Amino acid sequence: MQKFPLAVVGAGVIGRTHIERILQMPEFTLAGVAEPGEAGRQWCAERNIATFANHQALLEAVPVQGVVIASPNATHVGVAADCMARGTAVLIEKPVADSLDAARRLVQLEKDTGVPVLVGHHRRHNPILQKARQIIAQGRLGQVVSANVMANFYKPAAYFDVAWRRQAGGGPVLINLIHDIDMLVFLLGEVRAVQGSLSSAVRGFEVEDTASALFEFAGGTQAVMTVSDT
Repeated sequence: MQKFPLAVVGAGVIGRTHIERILQMPEFTLAGVAEPGEAGRQWCAERNIATFANHQALLEAVPVQGVVIASPNATHVGVAADCMARGTAVLIEKPVADSLDAARRLVQLEKDTGVPVLVGHHRRHNPILQKARQIIAQGRLGQVVSANVMANFYKPAAYFDVAWRRQAGGGPVLINLIHDIDMLVFLLGEVRAVQGSLSSAVRGFEVEDTASALFEFAGGTQAVMTVSDT
């Protein structure tokens, strides 16, 4: 059987999870990993994985048919654009982008190139969530008029030693709550209106540590969502 060559950009916590899964799958081969950080490069070296300083070097050196992008949020669309320009399919870890403008750019790139783009919202594939969607679609809950989501937990100080996690686009809305937002879209349909509020009162970083939002879905359902990592 011919193996499907994949590469991974980013060898942080999420990138390593993708790398380990690829290594376990007989239909894939790991062509290389792009990782500028010393810790990530050392982790790859211990497993005899070819590493490159950046994604451009990787794309130049090895032929791949797909790239998993698990780099910091703000880099997602730029890396994807370089891959798509070569006709290489991408799986982009959530959030797909750190701003609406960047997300729109990605959507346009996909339309222009026709290169497949997948976002890492893996919870949609959970059998429990798929069963919940079936129950709602069958009308067994009646008309769903409201939903409440709380994503509250604590991140230790060491988590923020990584600079981009203290900056806009690296907070719990895009890193954590985005999963719950996608789950509600999967269950209830598209969002037509959003109101929200951010706070960084506890840590005082540029990025939020607490947020709340009111979502209105196309079918009329309203959802109240809160998130805090402090």
